[in-house]
Amino acid sequence: QVQLVESGGGLVQAGGSLRLACAASGRTNNIGAMAWFRQAPGKEREFVAVISSGSGSTDYGNSVKGRFTMSRDNAKNTVNLQMDSLKPEDTAAYYCAASKAYYSRTSRTFEYWGQGTQVIVSS
Repeated sequence: QVQLVESGGGLVQAGGSLRLACAASGRTNNIGAMAWFRQAPGKEREFVAVISSGSGSTDYGNSVKGRFTMSRDNAKNTVNLQMDSLKPEDTAAYYCAASKAYYSRTSRTFEYWGQGTQVIVSS
């Protein structure tokens, strides 16, 4: 099993920045890609960013591309999500996820999930 714990959420004004972190523990050698998803009240879960295993290639959802940056520290089994130029529409619960696959943007391929951290962006 793999456990994921997110941190770094909070309240920020529009245009500000936040940095989310996700720490993995347990059978971390099973982890391939890691990703962030988010879900706002009344909306479906949305893909935010993914970082592949090995090369560390990244990919982003269209709504955050150019504003969010995902990074990975394999030695520490952590991933981070730097969120800049935040908008009120970025308000959501953000979830860290881990997959055995090398790369994916699809939530159903992620076997392990954190509890989520809340991000609120005020206008």
